[in-house]
Amino acid sequence: MKQAPGWGQRLCLALIGRYQRGGGARRYFNISCNFHPSCSEYTRQAIERFGACRGIVLGWQRIRRCSDPDCPHIIHDPIPRENQ
Repeated sequence: MKQAPGWGQRLCLALIGRYQRGGGARRYFNISCNFHPSCSEYTRQAIERFGACRGIVLGWQRIRRCSDPDCPHIIHDPIPRENQ
């Protein structure tokens, strides 16, 4: 049985939701993500699947790879499965 999200997880998800509704990277940083799903969506999914701590680590690792100006196409990069 899946455990209910804790306050840290709920807070992170609320902040990501606000960021996404506000326009995301395009509005705040004038960039577009080279990945699908976007970095914020990837982080949101990782937090939902793995919890706040591991989800934030995965999201940060993804953000560090994002917005390579030399990448001419979108890269499909889903969150890892639970056993990885």
